[in-house]
Amino acid sequence: MAQKGGQLDRETFSCSICLGLLKDPVTTPCGHSYCMKCIKGFWDGEDEKKIHSCPQCRQSFTPRPVLLKNTKLAALVEELKKTGPPPAPADLCYAGAEYVACDVCTGRKRRACKSCLVCLASYCDQHLQPHYDAATFKKHKLVEPSKKLQENICSRHDEVMKMFCRTDQQCICYLCSVDEHKGHDTVSAAAERTERQRELEGSRLNIQQRIQDGEKEVKRLQQEVEAVNGSADKAVEHSEKMLTELIRLMKKRSSDVKQQVRSQQKREVSRVRELQEKLEQEISELKRKDAELKLLSHTEDHNQFLHSYPSLSALSEPTHSSSINIRPLSYFEDVTAALSAVRDKLQDVLREGWTNFSPTEVEVFLSAAEPTTRAGFLTYSQEITLDPNTAYTQLLLSEGSRKATFMIQPQSYSSHPDRFTKCPQVLSRESLTGRCYWEVERRGGAVCVAVAYKNIIRAGGGSLFGYNDKCWSLECDQNSYSFRYNSISTPVSGPLSSRVGVYLDHRAGVLSFYSVSETMTLLHRVQTTFTQPLHAGVRLCCDDGNTAELCKLK
Repeated sequence: MAQKGGQLDRETFSCSICLGLLKDPVTTPCGHSYCMKCIKGFWDGEDEKKIHSCPQCRQSFTPRPVLLKNTKLAALVEELKKTGPPPAPADLCYAGAEYVACDVCTGRKRRACKSCLVCLASYCDQHLQPHYDAATFKKHKLVEPSKKLQENICSRHDEVMKMFCRTDQQCICYLCSVDEHKGHDTVSAAAERTERQRELEGSRLNIQQRIQDGEKEVKRLQQEVEAVNGSADKAVEHSEKMLTELIRLMKKRSSDVKQQVRSQQKREVSRVRELQEKLEQEISELKRKDAELKLLSHTEDHNQFLHSYPSLSALSEPTHSSSINIRPLSYFEDVTAALSAVRDKLQDVLREGWTNFSPTEVEVFLSAAEPTTRAGFLTYSQEITLDPNTAYTQLLLSEGSRKATFMIQPQSYSSHPDRFTKCPQVLSRESLTGRCYWEVERRGGAVCVAVAYKNIIRAGGGSLFGYNDKCWSLECDQNSYSFRYNSISTPVSGPLSSRVGVYLDHRAGVLSFYSVSETMTLLHRVQTTFTQPLHAGVRLCCDDGNTAELCKLK
């Protein structure tokens, strides 16, 4: 009956949340008691609702009550603990293979509820009672049941290992400390545990901090993934629209281009046919004259010869080949110019499409740093050719329009509005956006390596590369370098080389010039904002045979 009363008392002083004896008991305004940790955890989950309730009677409290430890109730719980643990039901008392058995029980072993680190034995609730009742056992250390108690016994001396050898990093008994471990750095196992416990707490704090940092990083990376995916979706959608528009424009211009080419083809063929017929008639006339002169040359009558010769020797003016004006390389130059203009306009449209991205989206495209090796630069190499429509008349283009040579004699270029009229310089056909790299090989005199907007002026001294705000140039003399922009010259130091590398990151506004030999040396870097596509350019000094060539890098 007393046992039943004890059991009732335990249930009375148990927390309805964790079902264990009350720990740091607190009482809610409605009169129910809980462990302080349990009710706080329960109410933490209700904080979002702003209303807190009792888990038993569901009475609500607003605001959240301030809880204080119930000292009287805590004292009663402590007294109850001294009576020992409650007896387990009979069917749960006996130890199976998975449980620790009581070392005192005889016959069928009961299940141990505690192990004693001093006795090095495990006890069921019945045989454990002396550890609660007798003062002798009050200082013994009780722990959860363990099957590894024998690991605490020294196999050599059959003594409890209460010492720790720091020299050999192992637990030992007292006899070991004065025997084989004599002179070693030994301390009590408890002292070593205290030291290691501090290290453990430090390790845990470090691990927890790393966990927090890792979780933050995972969250940040997830946000980055979402941002990249969102940006990519927008980029795909935008590019599809742009490409659809480009295709429409190209189709629209296609018939015009075909008609223009065929019309010019018809005119040129008609002109050539007319010249061909004229020449054929002239040849027939010359053959007839030649036959008559031959016949006259065999005439023996001197008077007849002298009478006929004046009329037969008179010839019409010849049609010289120079007047035929054959232009095998420039029949369709106007069509090519029109196509170039269409291409540039389309590129402008595409570039304007990129500018619609937000700064965070553009950052995705700009995340890569400038290369540090020539191999890295070569991944951005671009094949560039020079545009004959922009070439100064004394520049000869060769090697597939990649090489410019200054000539004393002007070249037979047709008139074109894009041509430079006062400066021996030329621009590339290709417009440059994104990330590009190219190299210029120079021979002979000074050469200027430049980039410029397409709308740079073409006439007068102001069109000179580096002397306006539409171009950036590196001037390479025999013994020095200098950078020039908007007529302002900046001396540049660096190893002299016949080859200059140019790196452009149009979106990032970066333009870099490098001296290229066995290694690459940065000569000058520009950080600005480019508002239009750029064209590569070269200018040559007026020395006969001076050359600049855009190198083949692929």
